Amino acid sequence: MGSFSIWHWLIVLVVVLLLFGRGKIPELMGDLAKGIKNFKKGMTDDDAVSADKSIDGKTVEHKSDEVR
Repeated sequence: MGSFSIWHWLIVLVVVLLLFGRGKIPELMGDLAKGIKNFKKGMTDDDAVSADKSIDGKTVEHKSDEVR
């Protein structure tokens, strides 16, 4: 009951191919790969920006003149 036979997988494959078409699946995988690459690039850009700020960033401390 827990495992599927080769016939089950073939039927699932045929249904997926009928729903999405032959050319749609590689297009979807390509879009997914581009999304992952852009995400990784964005993460490294964020790390580079935060590293630049910690090295070159100047902070100005403001002390308010509170009258008591």
